[in-house]
Parts: sequence; C-alpha cells; structure tokens
Amino acid sequence: MTPTPLDHTLDRANSDVVLIVDDVPDNLAVLHDALDESGYTVLVATGGEAALQRAAQALPDIVLLDAMMPGIDGFEVAKRLKAAPQTAHIPIIFMTGLTETEHLVAALEAGGVDYVTKPIKPKEVLARMGVHMQGARERRQARNALDAFGYASITVRAGDGRLMWQTPLARELLLRYYGTSAPQTPPPVIDWLRRHLREAEQQIEPPRLSVEQGPRRLTFRLHQQTGDDDWLIVMREVSDAAVIEAMSLSFRLTAREAEVLYWVVKGKINRDIGDILGTSPMTVKKHLERVFAKLGVETRTAAAGMAMNRIRQLHPQFEG
Repeated sequence: MTPTPLDHTLDRANSDVVLIVDDVPDNLAVLHDALDESGYTVLVATGGEAALQRAAQALPDIVLLDAMMPGIDGFEVAKRLKAAPQTAHIPIIFMTGLTETEHLVAALEAGGVDYVTKPIKPKEVLARMGVHMQGARERRQARNALDAFGYASITVRAGDGRLMWQTPLARELLLRYYGTSAPQTPPPVIDWLRRHLREAEQQIEPPRLSVEQGPRRLTFRLHQQTGDDDWLIVMREVSDAAVIEAMSLSFRLTAREAEVLYWVVKGKINRDIGDILGTSPMTVKKHLERVFAKLGVETRTAAAGMAMNRIRQLHPQFEG
C-alpha cells in the first residue's frame, strides 16, 4: 500500500477523494486496495491528529473513520470536522467494532451519516459510500455551477450563527463587504436569516437582503434548508458601473458628473455623495450644477427623473 501524496493537485475531475482513518495497518491496506481498484483517490491517516490535518488540507469527498483509536478517537475527530466550516460538509462513515446502541447513536450524534461494523467488508463499504457520495457529488457540482455563473453560496446554522460552508467566491465577497471570514457570519446576515425563518419554513421566499458598496451591490437570497438548522444562502454581486458609463455617454457627462448623477438617482444628498466619492459637498454642488445645465433642468428631482427614464431604457434591471 503506497499512500497517495498529499497535495493540492488531486484529480477531482476524474476521481473522488476518500480519506481512510484507522490505526490498524491491515485495515488500511484492505480498504486502500479495494477503493483504489474502484477508481477512488485514496488518502490515509493512522491517528486523529493526522486525520484532522489531512482533511483540512485535502478536503476529501468522504471520510471513512475508525471509531476507537488511541489519543483522539473517531468521535472527537468527527466533532471537530463538523465544527470547522471548511470540512463540515464532508460525509463521514464510521467503522466500528462496537455494536451497542449507545455507540452507534454516539457515532451519528458526532456527525456521522452512516456506519459499518468490523470486520470490514469492502463491498459493503463501497455500497454505503456510493449512497452518500452521490448526494455529496451533486451538491458539489451545484455549488461549483453557482460560482461559475457569478453566484456564491454559504451554509449558515441559524441557531448559533456559524458559517458552516462557503464557496471561494463567497469567502471573497464576505471579506470585501463585511471584513469577516468563517466561522463568523456577518451579524446583518444572521439577523436577516432569523427574522425570516418562519416564512422560509413555510416555503415562502422572504425578501432579499441587499448591501451596497459604491456602485456595487451584494444581494442574499434564502435558497433552501439543508439540515435540521442549516440554511443554504445564495449571494450575487451586481455592479452599476455600466449604468454610470451609460449615463455619461447619453448625457455627455464627465465620469465624475455621471457618478454624482447616479447617487442623486439613488436619493443621496450632497453631503452623502461627498463622503462616498471622497470630496466636499461644495464640489458635489458644482458638479451637479453642470449636470443640470447639460440636462436642461433646474432641480434634483427633474435630473433624477430624466436619468431614471434613460437608465430603464438601457438597463431595465436597474434598481433605483
């Protein structure tokens, strides 16, 4: 048995990655050979600490976990994997020689989705893995597709507010808009989720959460419940930079004049616009006077109305 080297170039397109954790070399050898022959990429660990390190680095698609090991046992390994946002989504199948009900219940309570009893029968293990891998594979493909089309997704536990899982794009967006990273969910997102849980449980789509950063806007949509208390939230960032450019071309405005008009359409006063653009209210007032002259209007309301009509012609999806 030659363990697969741990690196970040695992061939996930053509092979699912399984981590086997067992302190008995003979058990590892039997499973490794059976899984390798079945087309899996196999990683191994002989103890709890090594298992946690390998799981965090390689993010396997499934874990086969021995329940009873010296040091950190399998129950504790499972709890730590489920508590960490980057590994919480990984299905865990326990391997145990303990068949008493309380041990099997403990395995499931620790985060296992299934268990097999020793002595291990490779065909049984493969069958159990197939059941759980299919669901995990479909969820992974769905999440990758969301990212590919400019959406991002996170899984949040409503009770304690932990961010249990996130796509790479979601990680980037939460850091940029809120300065937070897993396992911390931004407080406004938690508040929004908890306010609308009753609607969501009745399968009524709640209003979306939206946060603005300059001409960029990040929206959150409650997608579905994925566990007893876990909720999948889909995020998307929309930029109105194209809207600002369209106003500049349509009304022959400078880039800064178009930005000022954009924020007037958004209902901002001169002081707020100055704060957003990093200039003084007086400078904003001068830009606005030139905008009025170019549009042939005398008031903010008239300028905003004219701009809004043109924007809706060019960008019907714009939210003023």
